[in-house]
Amino acid sequence: MSPSAEEEVVDLARDLIRIDTTNTGETATSAGERAAAEYVAAKLDEVGIAAQIYESEPGRASVVARIEGSDPDRGGLVLHGHLDVVPANAADWSVDPFSGEIRDDYLWGRGAVDMKDMDAMILALVRQWAREGRKPPRDITLAFFADEEAGSIHGAHWLVENHPEWFDGATEAISEVGGFSVSVTDDLRLYLIETAEKGIEWLRLTATGKAGHGSFTHEDNAITTLSEAVSRIGRHTFPLVLTDTVRRFLEEASDALQIEFDPDEPELAIAKLGPIARIIGATLRNTANPTMLDAGYKVNVIPGSATAAIDGRVLPGQEREFLATIRELAGPGVTVEPTMEQIPLETTFDGALVDAMADALRFEDPGARAVPYMLSGGTDGKALSRLGIRCFGFAPLRLPADLDFASLFHGVDERVPIDGLRFGVRVLDRFLSRS
Repeated sequence: MSPSAEEEVVDLARDLIRIDTTNTGETATSAGERAAAEYVAAKLDEVGIAAQIYESEPGRASVVARIEGSDPDRGGLVLHGHLDVVPANAADWSVDPFSGEIRDDYLWGRGAVDMKDMDAMILALVRQWAREGRKPPRDITLAFFADEEAGSIHGAHWLVENHPEWFDGATEAISEVGGFSVSVTDDLRLYLIETAEKGIEWLRLTATGKAGHGSFTHEDNAITTLSEAVSRIGRHTFPLVLTDTVRRFLEEASDALQIEFDPDEPELAIAKLGPIARIIGATLRNTANPTMLDAGYKVNVIPGSATAAIDGRVLPGQEREFLATIRELAGPGVTVEPTMEQIPLETTFDGALVDAMADALRFEDPGARAVPYMLSGGTDGKALSRLGIRCFGFAPLRLPADLDFASLFHGVDERVPIDGLRFGVRVLDRFLSRS
């Protein structure tokens, strides 16, 4: 007898974690995406779901498949995940980050929450439906992308540009970083549905000066000029901007916490949210964090140029103001060049799909209260939105009240509760049956 999706999801997630799909940002040093794509395609083919693998570059592989729904006149739904993960330094971990070890009722490993858990939930569920001969109400496109962790250029964006036919007719999509619980009381949990995400503005700052001997008096030093610019940018606090999504979340959270919401001081409400406050706090304003510096080649030689990288994250509607502020802070003698620009997203928290999410959560957890929120990072939804697809983060997990979930994304000892994986499968089953 074939295992159910609940029974199979842990093994699928474990197998995926054991495939090292580290994405360094460079094809030459990244690994494993092709092997993971072949694994997923084989699991789909095994139950009669025809899968197609595409490579944007050798090894940078994504998988797509189509499941026919019972009502072809309805708009389609995209279920998507990414197969790559960020690097992990094994010396920092309590377990081998690619072992898929089960310990203390958790599945440990790089990708356990970002996002091989959701990949496994999707895979387990569609395999069960295929074995049972069940059809979803609407057409479903399955997509398992490469390269999300480095901007999706070799994955979702490449598929959208080169094979958009796979997404024809799709009106909505669900994926990662949403649907997880934040405990308020023993009887009340907020489940955060991602309806918005900040845009990406990765920037290169370059200062030039006169090269020379390190022992000379030197007023035109590129490193000094660049360092002053980086310091101004890194210490700058952008003004508060409450988007519709963030305001709605804070109103809902304040009501659940039984505190008064003050839109002029939203940090008061955020401070009561526990560890998740770091994600929410970053959605109150634009941010710009210096992340890399490069200058010089010898201690006694003043270089002619110096560069820095800035990770900028931008609220919807703030793109022009953000860049103008960065250029002003950089000052004269420093050029500001975007190296990656991807749009912010925001949709409304309404409609039949949202109702189906909330219903599925409440069915499995009577203490569930679905609320919208904005993600401070970005997802493959940015690529799909270019096709007019409405994107949500909905990878449902009921989490222990004391788990610092936010720290697990790209963090040491990344892990997901076993019960949470099985909960997610049950929620997705009900959601997809009624969406």
